[in-house]
Amino acid sequence: MQLTNTNNTIRLTVFLQHSGIAMIFVFMPIIAKQVTESIFEIGIIVSAFSLAQILSELYFGRISDKKSVRLSFIKFGFLGCSITFGLHYFAYDAISLLIIRMCAGMTSGMMIPSMLAYIYENEKDKKKVTSVISFHALGWLVGIVIGGLTNNEKSIFVISSIFFLIGFIISNKLPQAKIVKKIDASTKEVFLTNKFLFLSLLLRHIGAASVWTILPIMLVDILNAKFYEISFVYISNTLTAFLIMNVMAYKISLKNITKFKIGIGLTAFVFIGLSLINEWWMAIPFMALVGGTWAFIFIGGNFHLMENNPKSTATGIFSSTLSISSVIGPIFAGIFAFYFGYTTVIYFAIIVIIIAYIISLKINELN
Repeated sequence: MQLTNTNNTIRLTVFLQHSGIAMIFVFMPIIAKQVTESIFEIGIIVSAFSLAQILSELYFGRISDKKSVRLSFIKFGFLGCSITFGLHYFAYDAISLLIIRMCAGMTSGMMIPSMLAYIYENEKDKKKVTSVISFHALGWLVGIVIGGLTNNEKSIFVISSIFFLIGFIISNKLPQAKIVKKIDASTKEVFLTNKFLFLSLLLRHIGAASVWTILPIMLVDILNAKFYEISFVYISNTLTAFLIMNVMAYKISLKNITKFKIGIGLTAFVFIGLSLINEWWMAIPFMALVGGTWAFIFIGGNFHLMENNPKSTATGIFSSTLSISSVIGPIFAGIFAFYFGYTTVIYFAIIVIIIAYIISLKINELN
C-alpha cells in the first residue's frame, strides 16, 4: 500500500510539473505576438526558455548524480517555477518577456533530470516506470486544455504558478530516492558514448521545434482557428502519447533502441501530412501520430540511457538536447517564415528529420 501511495504521489508531481509548463509553452508564440509583431523576435523569445534550460539541465543533472541528490532539486525547481511562471503576468514588452522566459527555463531545467532519475530509481518493476512517466503526457494534455479554455494569457500565468506551488507542497511528501550506486562517467564520456542517439534526437527535434513555433500562428492567421480549437489539435498529441506510453509498459516488448529509431523515422510522415492541410481540424490525426512517435522516442531513448549511464547526467543531456533543439528550431522557423513563408518551415522539418533517422540507424545496443 505504501509503495502504491508513493507511486501515486510521484504521478501527481509529474502531472503538475508538465501541466504548468504546457499551458504557457504551447501558446507562447501567440502570447509573444502580443508584445512584438516580428516573427524573428517571437522565435528568439520562444528560444530563450530552452536556452536557459540547456545550462540548467546539464549543471543540475550532473550535480544530482555526483551528490546523490534528487529531491532537493525537484522541490526547489517547483518553488522556483511557481515564482518565475507567475512573473509572466507582469511582462509588458519583448525584453521583459524574454528575461522572464529565461528565468522560467532555468527553474524548470533544475528539476527535469532529477525527476526522471527519481522515478526510475524508485520503482523496482521497470515496466511500471513507463506508466508513471506517462503522466508527463497527461500533464501536457490538461495544461493545453486549461490554456485553450481559459483563452486569456493573464489567467494562464496565474494558474500555471498555482500548479507549481501545489507541486512543491506535494513533493515534500516524497521519500528519498534509493540510489544504488554512483557512476563516475563524465558528461563528456556519456555524450560520446551515445553520440548517435543525441545527434539524431537533436536533428529530429530541431525540425519539430521549428514547426511548433509557427503552427499555432498558422492555425490562427491562416486557418482561422480559435484558442480552444488549437487545444483540440494539441490534445490529440498528448492523449496519444499518454495512451501509447501505458500500452508500451506491458504490450510492446521491443528493445529500447528500436523504439527510439521507430519514433524518429515515423516523425517525418507527421510533417508531410501537416504540409497538406487546409482546415485546422485536419491537423488532428497528424498531431496524434506525432504523440505516438514521441512516446517511442522519449521512453526508448531515456530508458536506454538510464540502463547504461549515470541517470541524471544522461537524462540531463537528453533534456538539454531537446532544449538546444528548441533554441535552434524557432530561429530557423523565424528566418524561413519571414523570407519564404510558413510552409517552407515544414519542408525544412521533413528534410532534417529524414537525416535524423539515417543517423539513428548507426545506434546499437552499446552506443
